[in-house]
Amino acid sequence: MATAVQDLMSSPPVTCPVDATLTEATALMNDRQIGSVVVTDRRAIVGILTERDLLRAAATRIDPRNESVRRWMTADPDVLGLGDEVGAAWSGLTHHHYRHLPVVDHGDLVGVVSLRDLLTVAQIRPADEAGTDVPRGLEGVVVAETSVGDVRGREGFFHYRQYSAVDLAARRSLEDVWQLLFDGALPDRTGAAGFAEEVASLRGIPEGLTGQLPSLAAMGTPLDGLRTAISILGAERGWRPTLDIDHAALRSQALHLCAVVPTILTALFRLRNGKDPVDPRDDLSYAANYLWMLTGEEAPATHVRAIEQYLVLTIDHGFNASTFAARVIASTGADLAAATVGAIGALSGPLHGGAPSRALDMLDAIGTPERAEAWIRRAVTRGDRIMGFGHRVYKTDDPRSVFLRDVAREIGGELFDFAQQVEQTTVEVLAELKPGRQLYTNVEFFAGVVMHSCGIPREMFTPTFASSRTIGWAAHIMEQADDNRLIRPAARYVGPPPPQPVPAV
Repeated sequence: MATAVQDLMSSPPVTCPVDATLTEATALMNDRQIGSVVVTDRRAIVGILTERDLLRAAATRIDPRNESVRRWMTADPDVLGLGDEVGAAWSGLTHHHYRHLPVVDHGDLVGVVSLRDLLTVAQIRPADEAGTDVPRGLEGVVVAETSVGDVRGREGFFHYRQYSAVDLAARRSLEDVWQLLFDGALPDRTGAAGFAEEVASLRGIPEGLTGQLPSLAAMGTPLDGLRTAISILGAERGWRPTLDIDHAALRSQALHLCAVVPTILTALFRLRNGKDPVDPRDDLSYAANYLWMLTGEEAPATHVRAIEQYLVLTIDHGFNASTFAARVIASTGADLAAATVGAIGALSGPLHGGAPSRALDMLDAIGTPERAEAWIRRAVTRGDRIMGFGHRVYKTDDPRSVFLRDVAREIGGELFDFAQQVEQTTVEVLAELKPGRQLYTNVEFFAGVVMHSCGIPREMFTPTFASSRTIGWAAHIMEQADDNRLIRPAARYVGPPPPQPVPAV
């Protein structure tokens, strides 16, 4: 029997007037221990305000005592009828990226249904019912809960554990953000220094792995070698299945993994190019040490900070393909190395981690600013992908691209000027030829400009991405292990109807 919305909703709903302040709305949520309030104007539903909206507002440093909920609420939300079935609620929550929906009865507000309510029902729905309306690529389908971070694509905003990722990149070091993801809080000055010292001491490659790096470097790209190197590292260190160890042991393994990955990557790159690896230095920050090991020279402070900011922005980004792969493998109870290797495999695909270098390849193909419009018109007409434009989640400016555009501008140079001209030309051509489809630059476009300007070879763009994303993978793997359930989705069979007679040989 189908489940109706009235069987799941929270009632009575909690409301606040449209002229209420964020402080007043926050007090209501805290007092009732709820995640949203329905915003009303003379009993009419005009919006819904959630905890995520409050996080978004907090990231802008506004004064919540003087800020109206009207500015931050989702205006004119979809509503559900009291007798609507759960499928209707799923459509609103997944296709429109809502997390809460008001429920009305003859126009009167009577309750609220949340994503958490629907997840409870989804766990007991039979596979043939739950899988009848699953979008391709699982787009919009919620597969787990996480406190690591979130991406709000329609609003152009993402955060790590409640803090705007863009603000973190502007104001904090990578080590601070690393500690935030691992331990749940930003450190004070003393805590930051202690954590930075701890992870700096873990950068060395174990002897058993060091001797195998030359052969790994000769076999393929640094990212190829990293997969095998991490497998060796886990075996040499005796990393046991996550199912058999506690959080402290897994955290210790994860610290070592994230600290040594940059050392492995840069060593593989240098060996592949006929150079000796450069030993890590304990007196340098993560980003400064990365550039040191890559080039053998201390990088200018502006380059160090630019790369650090790029690394902070790419530590985590919701349930992307590689993070999801890591969590699926971790859910089997496999060890940290196995889950990380699977994530690297997903990241290696050009539709995920391989795009920064391809964006620069496009700039190379265009050649000069005066050729940009004709080149882009031909590409769009042929239906080719414009590398560095468009994103699966963001339907507005990618905040990472906006931030990195400013970083690239500070570094300056002919490449930035050219890239900015191509960006503007592409937006104009797409607006003309694809008027119903808004495409903006994503993180890969200006990431490539920043990395190139800071002396990172194109071959190392995706490995550099992997070095920071390893921190995010590890945070998700630890979260999965802390409250694990084997991830085992269903599939919808679309072949010939069974049973078919088995032909004789």
